[in-house]
Parts: sequence; C-alpha cells; structure tokens
Amino acid sequence: MTPTVKSGTRALGIAESYTDDGVEAESVLCGAVVRADRVIDGAAYGTCTVGGTDVTDVIRGLFSNLGREDVRLVFVAGVAPAWFNIVDLRRLADAVDRPVLSVSFEASSGLRSALKAAFSGEELDTRLAVYESLPPRRRVTVGDDTVFVRSVGISDDEAARAVRAYTPTGGRPEPLRVARLLARSGREWRDREVP
Repeated sequence: MTPTVKSGTRALGIAESYTDDGVEAESVLCGAVVRADRVIDGAAYGTCTVGGTDVTDVIRGLFSNLGREDVRLVFVAGVAPAWFNIVDLRRLADAVDRPVLSVSFEASSGLRSALKAAFSGEELDTRLAVYESLPPRRRVTVGDDTVFVRSVGISDDEAARAVRAYTPTGGRPEPLRVARLLARSGREWRDREVP
C-alpha cells in the first residue's frame, strides 16, 4: 500500500526518550499520529527494555492500541533505540500492513562494530540477524538538511517524497519531531516524584 500524501494523510511517528544514567531499565516510546498539514491527531505511550529485543513488538502494540486504520505510513526514529534494541522493519511492516520508514539524522558507518563491542554469543547473533536484514540507508535531502532513510513497503523515491511531505521545516519529519517531544514529556512525567 503506497499512499498519496495529501494534507490530511496521517502518519504514525515513533520516537523514544532514554537517558543513559545507568539506572533506567526501560525507555519511554511515544507513537504520535500527525497529519501532513502538521495537525496532531492522537498519541500512545509504551516502554521497551533498554538493551532488550522487544521494541518491534512494542511499536506494533502502539499501532494496534491506537486503532487508527487511517494511518498510512509509519515513521520510526532510527533502528536502534534503547541501547541497541533493534527494530525489525520488515516484521513491523508486515504486522501493521503499512509502509515503514526509519529516519536517522547522522551519517554512520553502521552498527556492526558497536554491536560486537556491546554483546556476545546469542545476544549478539540475535541483534546482528535483525540488523543485517534491514534495507540499506539512503541519503535524502530535505531543504538544507540531509536525513538517512531505510524503507519497507514503499519505493525509495516514494519514501523520499513522503519524508519531504512530512518535513515542513528543519530536517526532522513532523511525526518524529512530535513523538520525540511527547516521549520526553512522558519520561519526565513517569520519573517525577509523587508527594
């Protein structure tokens, strides 16, 4: 299903808020539904395990809990949130029956060496299998900025058009910008001390 992006076309942006303070075992995820005309149209929260392997299932659950059949695209901020909890983009796209685009914001030589430094044995093998199944990153110019996109269920050219359609200013697609802000707020709310 390749959507035509009109002003009311809705996308789900998934972003996390995680601080590496050595204590936090969970990362807050937010799924924000945002229209191409920048109207925010819903949100859901979840948590994934820092250093775990559950993020794909958590994102699938956020999509399901929202119950939004009108969402046409899913944007994910990067592929390795919560300290290498690798998103399986193909499995996610199959589960939600929508195109999935992972957008990252910095050039990178890849995660293989970082994964090998952080994990070994079965933990490493599991993460490498998912990581190596990911589609290649493609450079996309958005105004004066450059982002890096992996996409499943949509052609590279259509993915680039979708990223641009949801990025009115700056280099961050609006669904991801909103999801990141809400995830940070969700973490701050969760972490506050209750009198």
